Amino acid sequence: MPNGPLNKSYPADAALVICSLVPYLVLTAAVLPLSQIIAESVGLSTTALDVTISVSTAGYAVGTVLAVQFAVRLPARRMLVLYEVMLTVSAVLAAWAPTGGVFIGAFIAEGLATSLLLIAAVPPLVTRWPARKMPLTGGIMNLCIFGAVAVGPTIGAIQASSGDWRPLFWGVACVAALALVLSLLTFEDVPPADLSSPWDFVAIALAVVGSGAAFFGAGWLEATKVAGLVSLVPLVGGLALIVILVVYQYTIGNPLMPVRATATTAPVTGIFLALMASAASFGIMELVLQALRTASSPLDTGLLFLPEFAAAIAVAALFGAVFKTRFMPLLALAGLPAIAISAALLLTAVTGAGPLVAAGVGILGLGVAASVSPGLFMAGFSLRSAELQRVFALIELLRAMTAFLVAPILVYLASVLGTSQSAGIRYSLWICLGIAVLGFAGGLALYLGGYRRLQTPDLERWQAEGEPAWESPPLLSRLRGQGRHELAERPHSHAR
Repeated sequence: MPNGPLNKSYPADAALVICSLVPYLVLTAAVLPLSQIIAESVGLSTTALDVTISVSTAGYAVGTVLAVQFAVRLPARRMLVLYEVMLTVSAVLAAWAPTGGVFIGAFIAEGLATSLLLIAAVPPLVTRWPARKMPLTGGIMNLCIFGAVAVGPTIGAIQASSGDWRPLFWGVACVAALALVLSLLTFEDVPPADLSSPWDFVAIALAVVGSGAAFFGAGWLEATKVAGLVSLVPLVGGLALIVILVVYQYTIGNPLMPVRATATTAPVTGIFLALMASAASFGIMELVLQALRTASSPLDTGLLFLPEFAAAIAVAALFGAVFKTRFMPLLALAGLPAIAISAALLLTAVTGAGPLVAAGVGILGLGVAASVSPGLFMAGFSLRSAELQRVFALIELLRAMTAFLVAPILVYLASVLGTSQSAGIRYSLWICLGIAVLGFAGGLALYLGGYRRLQTPDLERWQAEGEPAWESPPLLSRLRGQGRHELAERPHSHAR
């Protein structure tokens, strides 16, 4: 294929990333207030639709592993065009779906295609352009990864107020089609990353079976509110397979995901903060939507969630400002207290005090936007730039398992704890608050256990020479007596 006319355009590459990721990530939250309308329209039970939404997220988790495997063995940009075709076709089918079967297959395919695109399109936007572009790239990623989810409840609730769901899905299909066009306009053929790398069918099988089983179990648990064999066996068994996958990747010599290389202070701290922030924030968001389903009209619910999106925009700008400074870890740490404050505020307001709910979800937006993307880059900058795809794949797999599995479990607990729905939601919000507090305390302990001072990332060296942008000491090295001396100015490389 010939190179596209915009293959040297940063704005076109950035637009490609935005149009590739935003459609499905908006739907992951927008579909919640629309679920009843969709189920009746395509002839699905609410249980079947809830399970479909959950299994679609399993596709999102699985795609991260598949994308890395394909990237090392197949031409990356050609595969990106193929993923865009898959996203566009599945988005059109989901919007058109005359039956439940068509909708189920299409929506699951959308989740898979989006994660394939996340791994295929985002790392080149970071590594392909000069280091001076990275702060802007960081802000864009922050908006894509969380901002799209933050605006989802507002868009979904406003669409629900019209009594129809298809206009939103057709809009998503149009954006997906634009992404396909951009993939052709920005096309630049590149060879496979490493033809000598083996096909890791064990990792793929563990990811597919583990994610599929875990998300099916979580979806069934949330939909039926019954903690029986049908929900718990696949949920627990699937999680066990994902743990086995991570251990397996740690032990083998040429892994798809660099688990061993990330087992140092900065990556572990960043990943831990991102996972805990995702688990607490997505749980809070679903619990608030659950409470507002009976206490507020769809339009009012949508307006109450607008501050979350505004907060995501503000933090994206802040992230861009601190991107090249030593304060990135502080931003990632600061997100967890904000999430805890949000949970505490919503404990008193979730039953219907509109301004307090709006304030709570706004603070929630500040918190999760501050923690997730900075945590991701803390891990990425600690390894060689060539490893960025693999690092992103590992983090997004683990984040999908926390963000989208914890929320259904919390919704189930809200239905069985306490003497009423509002009491159960408060119990689950307390759990979210505890997750946020534990995340902050654990992240702070991990960081201080390895570092004596904050470091400024050397982005130019990371990009030009491929070396880590900063030093990442062994885990808890200070506590083990290995951190008496200041860190060297030039970090040493990490072997994969």
